[in-house]
Parts: sequence; structure tokens; C-alpha cells
Amino acid sequence: MDSWTFNPIATVASERRNRYDVPRQGTLDASHTARVLLLPGRNFEQALDDLEGFERIWLIYVFHLNTGWKPRVHVPRHRADKVGVFATRAPYRPNPVGLSCVRLLGIDGLTLHIAECDLLDGTPVLDIKPYLPYADSFTDAATGWVPRNEELYTVQCQQRAEAQLAWLREHGVDIFPFARTQLEAAPRDGARKRVYPSGHVSEEYMLAYRTWRLRFRVDDDRRVVDIQEVFSGYSEEDLASPGDRYEDKDIHHQFNNHASFPWPDR
Repeated sequence: MDSWTFNPIATVASERRNRYDVPRQGTLDASHTARVLLLPGRNFEQALDDLEGFERIWLIYVFHLNTGWKPRVHVPRHRADKVGVFATRAPYRPNPVGLSCVRLLGIDGLTLHIAECDLLDGTPVLDIKPYLPYADSFTDAATGWVPRNEELYTVQCQQRAEAQLAWLREHGVDIFPFARTQLEAAPRDGARKRVYPSGHVSEEYMLAYRTWRLRFRVDDDRRVVDIQEVFSGYSEEDLASPGDRYEDKDIHHQFNNHASFPWPDR
């Protein structure tokens, strides 16, 4: 068979740099914005003519951090066994090509401002197409092994956790989109996510996010996950020791020393 070589037309600029920072679908992170930076000197200014006015666009891009592919993959919910990769949206594909429908906020020269984006910073973009509801939406289509109407948990924060997450977001650490994605379905599933019982209170659990920990409770009757508080995953000894593998000890020191957020007494 013939082979083909494609040249990217743009790259994505985003605060999301780690694979676990992005949701499974961009619509699950509506507040997150990013930019598509088209390459100069390619006459793309004219190619963008008339795109403004479309509320959504398709981005065709490369899973640039992946190496190799998998014929069968584990899925984040619904199935305990592996599923054929062609029956999933998983990034581990024979050709590492992705497709996302994002919200177009505006165009400024060669920069597209977008929202509801599940692409990482530095993602190469191969093409841009307008989203057309009459051609691209089939609401009655069968969904195979994926339930059509899944009953999810509502993920909410107690006042303390909400203030802590807001403080971290202001300092460049945005945890809540990750937490919501992890906890809205099967919140106790420690086999697929870094969740484990807290060991202190019944129905109280911990969720790990890099070097941070979230304490939460589950109410099955109300289908609610309540995030109680956020705290550092470092011990006092860890923070006092030399070395900073994740280059984030300074923000942990600031967090622990903040007047409103004393070190949790656990």
C-alpha cells in the first residue's frame, strides 16, 4: 500500500501538558481554553476566511507523545476486559491520529481561540474543518458497548476544598477537571484509578493527582461525591529533603503555610 507524509499546519498552546490533565472528551472540561497557532508564511490567512461564525470546528491532530499502538486496550469505564482499539477513542492507534470537536471562541490573525479542548500543549494539528450539525450529529445512532444514558455522580466540593482548589488554580495547578473526570463514574474503582480508602472514616477515600491528594466521601443514594479537602502528598520529611523531582516543592510549601490551609491534622 502507498504511504503518505503529512506536515502539521499548526500546534496547540495549552496549560495542559500531562496526559492525565485532559478529560476523555473536551466537553467534560468546558472552562478550559487553549489556542491553535497556525504556521506563518503558508497563506493560512486566506484559508481561515469565512471560518468565523462556526460555533464548533473539528481538529485533526497527532498523538505526538505516543509510541507504538495496541490492538486491544483497557477503557476507563463500563468494561473490565480489553476492547478492540477501533471500538474506542483511545490514543494507541496504528496511525496516531486524533479527532476532536472543539468550541471556536474567536480568530485573531493566525491564532484560533478554542474551548472544550482535550489536546495537550504542543499537539501538532494536521487539518481544521467546520462542524455541521446536519451532517455530523446522529443522536439516534447505536453506541455499541457504551451505555447511551449513563447515570453519573455529581462531583462537588465542600467549602474548604473549594477554597483550596481555587488557590491552587491561581498558582497554576488546576486539579478539579481531573478529579471530576476520575470520580463521576465508579468513584471507588481503585483498579483503574489512584483511589484508595482513607482509613479514617467509612466511605471516605483518597484520590491521588501527581503529588497532591484529595479526600472525598461517596453518597450512593444521592449519587454525589463530596471532595472534603486537598492536601500535599509530600510528608514533612519529603519537603525538607534535598531534591525536587517534580519541581513543585515550592508550591507545596506555600500551600502548607497559607493561613487558611494549615497542614491537615490526620
